[in-house]
Amino acid sequence: MQEQHSVVEESPPRREPTTNAAATRSCIGSGMSIVGNIECDGPAQVFGEIKGELRASDLLIGDGAQVEGSVIEQDVTVCGRVKGTIRAVRVKLQDGGAVEGDIFHRSLSIDENSLFEGSSRRVENPTDLSSSDAKGQQKGPQKKDAVPASLPSIDAELADGPKH
Repeated sequence: MQEQHSVVEESPPRREPTTNAAATRSCIGSGMSIVGNIECDGPAQVFGEIKGELRASDLLIGDGAQVEGSVIEQDVTVCGRVKGTIRAVRVKLQDGGAVEGDIFHRSLSIDENSLFEGSSRRVENPTDLSSSDAKGQQKGPQKKDAVPASLPSIDAELADGPKH
């Protein structure tokens, strides 16, 4: 009978791994191609091709992956290719990652083997579309002073730079 008690005591630890965050990581494999918006409540990894908006808490765009559309995350690491706007608190381009588009961020790092063509803007809340979107200039007097009346471009941002 004492052995039966030890079996009963072992049952609760089996529940813990199912609540583990690693178990809820979503993955889009290299053979997958998705057209449409994707929203993931937890972390995600992309190795395939996506055309549409992608939202997750923590995203890895792996080597060989291609994303065409908006990416809205807390943390995003780009090792593949993104064509579109990235809005994330922390953005990392590494291992030959490439971004063609604008990046709204609080922290941005680009390693020497990566490619970035577009404009970047540091904003306090990059995932909040209303505060980081240049079109929403009427919100926040800071944006009104820093952003030209027309839609921002690389030339406009360079022209704006020396005034500060």
